Amino acid sequence: MSEHIIKATGRNVEGKGASRRLRRAASIPAIIYGGKNPPQAIQLDHEKIWLASQHEWFYSSILSLELDGKAQDVLLRDMQRHPFKQIIMHLDFQRVDANQAIRVAVPLHFLNEDKSPAGKAADVVVTHELNEVEVSCLPKDLPEFIEIDLSALTVGDIVHLSELKLPKGVEIPELKLGKEHDVAVVIAKHGKEEVEEATDAPEADVPAAKVAKKDEDKK
Repeated sequence: MSEHIIKATGRNVEGKGASRRLRRAASIPAIIYGGKNPPQAIQLDHEKIWLASQHEWFYSSILSLELDGKAQDVLLRDMQRHPFKQIIMHLDFQRVDANQAIRVAVPLHFLNEDKSPAGKAADVVVTHELNEVEVSCLPKDLPEFIEIDLSALTVGDIVHLSELKLPKGVEIPELKLGKEHDVAVVIAKHGKEEVEEATDAPEADVPAAKVAKKDEDKK
């Protein structure tokens, strides 16, 4: 099912002390959960996982995790990073059942914006309101990304969530919650509109106590 393979080994010792020792040895403590099997503690090579983490597929694709020679399909569900060092502290993986639908946040790829009428106009600002969208589908139907062709985008256009072209078997659960959830994904408008909106914004109210103090100072 997956073309993205990561290798791991099992670990029997858990706890903060064991995790610190693993990190000093350039390994990442992790856990696999879900499915019919109990949670299992594992460890991964930090350098290889760090390189994989630089690609968006690592976060939105089904991964083939080879654990002690046996492969199983998983999704990355959580990643803990060091606050300021380039170190991955911990990973959570969820087992995938081929017959059960999954929910995954999938990246959006915007195509041909620079070729569109809006993209070519000097006074038009094109904003991407969303960079990813949560989809629901069977594991075999999960796309790595969803493309949005903006070649026909003109000023005043708004691309809504419901206008995205989804692969077969893929749906957006958010759209089932009502029209108000059909949010904008892309907006093209004149740049001067943003300036006017900022100019028209009401001035902040001045507390009465400060006004009284100013009047008293004048006296």
